[in-house]
Amino acid sequence: MQTCSIERAVNLVLKRLPAHIHLGLPLGLGKPNRFVNALYARVSQLPERRLTIYTALSLGRPAVGDGLQERFLEPFIERVFGDYPELDYLADLHRDRLPANIHVEQFFLQPGSLLNSHVAQQDYVSSNYSHAARDINAKGLNLVAQLVAQAPGRADRFSLSCNPDITLDLLPMIARRRAQGETILLLGQVHADLPYMPGDSELDSADFDILLDESEHRTLFSTPNMPVGVQDHFIGLHASSLVRDGGTLQIGIGAMGDALTAALMARQADNDGYRAVLNEVDLLPWSTLIDREGGLEPFAQGLYGCSEMFVNGLLALVEAGIVRRRVYPDAERQRAANAGTLDEAAQTGGVLVHGGFFLGPRQFYQRLRELPPDTLARFNMTAISYINELYGQETLKRLQRRDARFINTAFCVTLLGAGVADQLEDGRVLSGVGGQYNFVVQGHALEGARSILLLRSWRESGGEVTSNLVWEYGHCTIPRHLRDIVVTEYGIADLRGQTDAKVIEALLNISDSRFQLELIEQAQKAGKLPKDFRLDPRFADNTPQRLQAIVSRHARLFPEYPLGSDFTEQERDLLRALNWLKSKFKLSEILELGKAALDAPAPEAYPEHLARMKLADPQGLREDLYQRLLLAGLQATRQLY
Repeated sequence: MQTCSIERAVNLVLKRLPAHIHLGLPLGLGKPNRFVNALYARVSQLPERRLTIYTALSLGRPAVGDGLQERFLEPFIERVFGDYPELDYLADLHRDRLPANIHVEQFFLQPGSLLNSHVAQQDYVSSNYSHAARDINAKGLNLVAQLVAQAPGRADRFSLSCNPDITLDLLPMIARRRAQGETILLLGQVHADLPYMPGDSELDSADFDILLDESEHRTLFSTPNMPVGVQDHFIGLHASSLVRDGGTLQIGIGAMGDALTAALMARQADNDGYRAVLNEVDLLPWSTLIDREGGLEPFAQGLYGCSEMFVNGLLALVEAGIVRRRVYPDAERQRAANAGTLDEAAQTGGVLVHGGFFLGPRQFYQRLRELPPDTLARFNMTAISYINELYGQETLKRLQRRDARFINTAFCVTLLGAGVADQLEDGRVLSGVGGQYNFVVQGHALEGARSILLLRSWRESGGEVTSNLVWEYGHCTIPRHLRDIVVTEYGIADLRGQTDAKVIEALLNISDSRFQLELIEQAQKAGKLPKDFRLDPRFADNTPQRLQAIVSRHARLFPEYPLGSDFTEQERDLLRALNWLKSKFKLSEILELGKAALDAPAPEAYPEHLARMKLADPQGLREDLYQRLLLAGLQATRQLY
């Protein structure tokens, strides 16, 4: 193992590896960006060399855009992202200007960020997360580089921290290839702010070939909590009723996952209020399903978290005492724990959450750093093969993952039950399959488990409202033969084992009423619904207005930021207003915007908001229009929260 500077490390890599460097980087947070930039710059000037980067989720600051968006985002980005070192190859991907001798292959993209990058779209690899290590190794991987955390007070012990996911799966593959004489280098750089995660993610200094001698102190990339809207809250409420006490929980990232977390916390801490809301929603159509698969009571036994992404919500559920069921690393103790016969002396070493990687808001990292060692030991960051698959230690995994609920999101679902979460109809990739397919399969393979897809039933952009439940779509992430449970803000559709006609009916029941007639006609035209089909009248009032009325009567159960926020109070108001403007108007159509501005209140109504956007004293017609639009948006959204 050698300790050296970034430039010296680049020299060593170029000296010890062949002309074609195959670099594996962790997805998300764990990339040593400054080393990657140095290697990228050097190889770009050496046409006789080649560099292929294998990774996923290359993180960059949000694009500030222009106009009102730019005025809102620039100060926020400066405050939250600070001196985070951007990836040079990511900037070149956005411009379609990668050097000719460099390629970047990703199996998951920062959602929506590279839709217009031809080279990123062409070099995207559609692969399950659980297959990534196998596929990268097969392509000749010869360099792995990632950020690590150093054990307090020790120079010889490190943690893969936020990203043991693929690296732990690669290590035995690398060992076999090294035994056959291949040169494969493992490089680590300590980041001072990465939480030290004990357990499977720990490595000795001898496991690294190169350790950079400069600890990284620059800002860690974070994902600020976004607002949870009315749709998401009702989705979370419905999904929370399907989580069984004593079971297992996996949650995806995003506002719908935060909404589920909030609903589970309400079920635990404010059960009367939780039940009152659900009583108004009317769970009667799904009461049998809820009684069989979930429940409305507080959690007496608690849950165990098993999620490829250790999300902020899982930590919040641990802190709330909901995720508290421990699992054990051997089948004998796990059987005893499941039976309730494990004696107290044998309960050491239990784990509350298994995670493959983590990424979240700044406060999430801080809370992990501040956990006492005995509490931190309850979170085991481990290999993605352990979490996303049942193969290997299958007996133990089945014992641990009892009554599992794998809860993920989709942006579109067909009336025949196929889910769409990664790709547009024209072939462009929004994000990636990641582990979603893995968890859906586990939902069918494990006894007592269910796969639950969360879906907003409709969306609005530029004043146009469209249904996210559609008759057909040109692509699917989850095929319809794996359909299970779909949840929208209007209810629950249990699709498992149902005929096509019953599946269509169940999804119509949770669709928005503005689109039900057209969807029924499409299904009938295809011969998939009887010509005399009639929708149950109880589902004919699936409207945002009905839900908003419920919110107004139970406001405390619908917090806009249930897991905290990096936004100031004024920024939360501004973000609400900007999202409203974006949904209601096509920002390129000046006439429509002009009409909206006519109804704006006087500037004196929102002086602090205008000051934050540098519009207190508008200069010229453009800034005057910006001010009026912003005021209109603030006025329109002032009573939402």
